[in-house]
Amino acid sequence: MTQTLEALSRRLDTLTSIRGIVHTMKTISAINAVPYERAARSIEAYHRTVRSGLQAFVARAGPIAMPAVEPADSVVVVFGSDHGLCGNYNELLAEKVQAELAPTTAGHAALRVLCVGAQMHDALAGQGLGPESVLLPPASADGIGRLAGSIVTRLDDIGGGEPHHRKVTLAFTQRAGRGQHEPVLMPLLPLGQAFLSELAGRPWQSRSLPDYSMPSAELFAALLRSHIFASVFRASAEAMVTENAARLVLMQQAEQSVDDRLDEVKGQRRSVRQDNITTELLDVIIGFEALRKSPRSTPHKTTRPSPRNTPRQT
Repeated sequence: MTQTLEALSRRLDTLTSIRGIVHTMKTISAINAVPYERAARSIEAYHRTVRSGLQAFVARAGPIAMPAVEPADSVVVVFGSDHGLCGNYNELLAEKVQAELAPTTAGHAALRVLCVGAQMHDALAGQGLGPESVLLPPASADGIGRLAGSIVTRLDDIGGGEPHHRKVTLAFTQRAGRGQHEPVLMPLLPLGQAFLSELAGRPWQSRSLPDYSMPSAELFAALLRSHIFASVFRASAEAMVTENAARLVLMQQAEQSVDDRLDEVKGQRRSVRQDNITTELLDVIIGFEALRKSPRSTPHKTTRPSPRNTPRQT
């Protein structure tokens, strides 16, 4: 169906406005990812310091004997998005949580889910997982510490102040090779034996022997809480980086699609405009030819009486 020039012009204006919105969203996603990436690098440096403290504690106090009691609660903290326009970012992580964690709780206590982001809440509900609480994701890099502190406090309340009384897993999306990202499940509590063995087997990089003066239980609890906080902080920062990266890729694809559609509509408008101009020129030419070929009208001659027939006045 051939469209009019006015309709094509309106479509072109609409597509131009959409392209401006998409370009703005792409720019915002690119800008927002930078501070979250810096926060992830910063917390990694802090986490290395905490692990060094745990290593010093193990070197001074000896291997840490973890209780063999089965944790009473199984908790998963899922980091998702609070906004859309990021493709299947939330759905992929929700499917991984359902596939790998839900079967492990069969015959035990129900899996307790702490969710970050309203969009992730909907994705988990679609997989049959009902989060018991939904937390707001950070609006900026400064809010990551607030979110991490709130999650650590909730985990303390669930475990009754004893970190080994619950099994905690962090579910988030992290960066992969070649600009890709992938959902991961990272065990957080209780501390794995491999993690403790790696600390005990690591050589102490100093000529001074580690020592401490505060009670061992209090020191280990403080180091463990710092380890939990740093892990949650890093997971949140990594989730925000990958969310903005996913939105950036989607907006780039949308911008390319809008550009292709703009080129198509511009071509259609040029064709319709050329057809209109051609039609008007043909109308002018046909009218001119019709006027040129029509017979010219001859003027009527008036007859004057002959002088001979004119009566003489007396």
